[in-house]
Parts: sequence; C-alpha cells; structure tokens
Amino acid sequence: MYFTDRGIEELESRRGEEEVSLGWLADQLRTFVDLNPDFEVPVERLATWLARLDDEDEDD
Repeated sequence: MYFTDRGIEELESRRGEEEVSLGWLADQLRTFVDLNPDFEVPVERLATWLARLDDEDEDD
C-alpha cells in the first residue's frame, strides 16, 4: 500500500457518496496549489492524466 492510499481511502469513506462536477474539482485543485505551491507539478500531472483518460492514441 502506498502512503497516498490512506488519503484516497479517507476521501472515499468521507465523501464517496457525493457527486461533484469536474469544474468544482478543478477549482479545488487550483485552491490547493495556491495554498501549497510545492505540489504544482504533481497536481498538474494528475489533472493532465485525468483529462486524457479517454485518449486512445496514447499507450503510456
């Protein structure tokens, strides 16, 4: 288990039943980066990965 799994599990247990828009998520990610600029690159990578999930041309 990765360290981040604990945070993911907490998110799922506390908010797993909620429905949110991707716009809301994007706003939360921007706020997080504003408060934690050291995490700009990982958040950017996560956002890019999520945005491209349906791209069939990429075989990463």
